[in-house]
Amino acid sequence: MVDQRGHGYRGRMTVAIVIVVLVAAVLVAIVVVARKTAADRLTDAREQAQRWYERLGGQTFNLVADPANQPARQALLDAGERYNAAGAQLERSTTARQYELAGYTAVEGLHYVRAAREALRLDPGPVVPDLSGQRGAGMITERMDTEVEGKRYSASPSPGADTSHYYPGGVVSGRRVPAGWYSEPWWRTALVAGAWGFGSMMIFNALITPGLMSGSIEGSADAGDAGAGDGTGGGDGGDAGGGDGDFGGDFGGDFGGDFGGF
Repeated sequence: MVDQRGHGYRGRMTVAIVIVVLVAAVLVAIVVVARKTAADRLTDAREQAQRWYERLGGQTFNLVADPANQPARQALLDAGERYNAAGAQLERSTTARQYELAGYTAVEGLHYVRAAREALRLDPGPVVPDLSGQRGAGMITERMDTEVEGKRYSASPSPGADTSHYYPGGVVSGRRVPAGWYSEPWWRTALVAGAWGFGSMMIFNALITPGLMSGSIEGSADAGDAGAGDGTGGGDGGDAGGGDGDFGGDFGGDFGGDFGGF
């Protein structure tokens, strides 16, 4: 009887040891796979961001705008700012998320390149992914003009002598600014400060809200929703000089989904 109990005890101990070893092996495998997945994501994000950055550089520096073509010159200047910003982000990046944001900045620059090509009456070139909140912001389909405190502001679906500042469309501090050509980049104050100033808000209410009501802005939510934002992004951070702030909110959403397919 004693020997049988001893054998039973040793058997149970053996089973317990085997279970512990198996559990430990599973945990080690999980850790190894997780680390490999993270390393793969980092590598993919870095390579993809680098590709967008190089593509932006090639397209920006291969375009030459007539000095008299102010819309094209301004769009190329904006594209160059994104190129410099994306390069600085790439140098600082150590995580997949940071590389993704650098890629986002570069893609934003490519939207300005397409605008420059439009102003130069060239084929816009290959399609690039949508920016965060861009679809919901809509686009200008008819010229709009307004006057705020004695100064005239205009917006148009096409570049012109008095509409030389392009905006690709997006959510700026909770408000949708549609894609189009503007007489001034009045939205930049909100991008830099993170909130709308009184002057910029007056321009928005005088220029954009009537456009939403009249149908001069296509594909956007109605005027009542315009002030609320759509939750797809915290703004279009590139216009703030490059960065990695406002637009980060929805990078994994609209842009993240499209970005992975390119």
